[in-house]
Amino acid sequence: MTVSIITIGDEILIGQIIDTNSAWMGERLNEIGASIETIYSVSDTKEGIVDALKVALQKTDVVLLTGGLGPTKDDITKKTIAEFLDTPMEFHEETWERIQTLFKRFGRNTTPAHREQCYMPASATMLLNKRGTAPGMWFEKNGKIIVSMPGVPAEMKYLMAYEVLPKLQQTFPGKPIFHRTILTVGEGESRIAAKIATIESNLPSHIKLAYLPGLGRVRLRLTASGKTNEQLEQDLEAQVQAIQQILPELIYGYEKEPLESAIGHLLKARGLTVGTAESCTGGLLGHQISSVSGASSYFEGSIVAYSYRLKEILLGVLPDTLLQCGAVSEETVLEMAKGAIAALGTDIAISISGIAGPTGGTTDKPVGTIWLAIADKEQTETLKLQLGKDRQRNVQYTCVAGLNLIRQFLLKYYPLENVNEGLIQQEKSV
Repeated sequence: MTVSIITIGDEILIGQIIDTNSAWMGERLNEIGASIETIYSVSDTKEGIVDALKVALQKTDVVLLTGGLGPTKDDITKKTIAEFLDTPMEFHEETWERIQTLFKRFGRNTTPAHREQCYMPASATMLLNKRGTAPGMWFEKNGKIIVSMPGVPAEMKYLMAYEVLPKLQQTFPGKPIFHRTILTVGEGESRIAAKIATIESNLPSHIKLAYLPGLGRVRLRLTASGKTNEQLEQDLEAQVQAIQQILPELIYGYEKEPLESAIGHLLKARGLTVGTAESCTGGLLGHQISSVSGASSYFEGSIVAYSYRLKEILLGVLPDTLLQCGAVSEETVLEMAKGAIAALGTDIAISISGIAGPTGGTTDKPVGTIWLAIADKEQTETLKLQLGKDRQRNVQYTCVAGLNLIRQFLLKYYPLENVNEGLIQQEKSV
């Protein structure tokens, strides 16, 4: 089964909203063995919708549209589809009764526009939308399928899950597709590719490897199709194990495990607590650590000390250190980390101080110079980053580097026997 997705709306084209519908739909369709060939975003015009439909139907078996359904005059999708398929509009009594019932339940009155909304293309099969008033519509013509759904994400997701995907699976029974995703941190795409080049070049023909780089992280997605479920799982697991043998120091988790969640597993497995002392990141690292449910068992808190004064008062950084070395220095972040352990009463603390930009740099310390330190009561490690001039990107990358520094510190100084080092192998994606 080949599929095209068409998202309708000027708000997408001019950047007022981001098209998250297509990404979600693509992931769900891939899980049932569909091949997504094209994704189009078009304006709220008859010409835009018709042009996209013509091209999509030439290329694929199924066309899924979102947007342009509702009670307002600019919602033109169904009228355009009716004209495109040469089918008349007719009043759909069941939809009208349902809208009236919904409005009575909430003590509201319907409007003429809501009644107008109940005129539907005569050839459409209505798809019940329990998350809104506009039903989905299923059309079949010349062996092709067109499905139109509201653009509201909650409504589209309901229709896809309970109406569209089951009907597509019945119409186009396909081969299973399995995915495994390996999550890495600390190396770029090209370096990882070089390390696993032999594995990649010897992959079986039914398994593909994709590199999905992000800020400081790279996801390795293995995709297998064409055999029985059990055989696909076994084949994928063999490749995962092979990559694990080569990249053990870079892998922090699998599937969709957030890095901050993996850090939490490592800390809980060791019975350790952590705190942060932050300057240029403004508490973002602490926020990320505490965003995980249950973080209170290992995260004590953060001290955001931006000024020299607070670095001295709250973290015990010596005035001479700040005067001689500056706030952005290895010496200062080491004292910040030790001071955080004393102030927060944690086993481990990580500190950050830097010039995030885009101003404030010097010849010796240009914009993007950031120091990190991590310490317990005996050991210390430091890391210097030399980044660019984009402030937001620098802060976000530094937090990724900080989480990874915690991970590396725990694995180095607090090894555990018979433990998979906090790597949580989540349910396989099928």
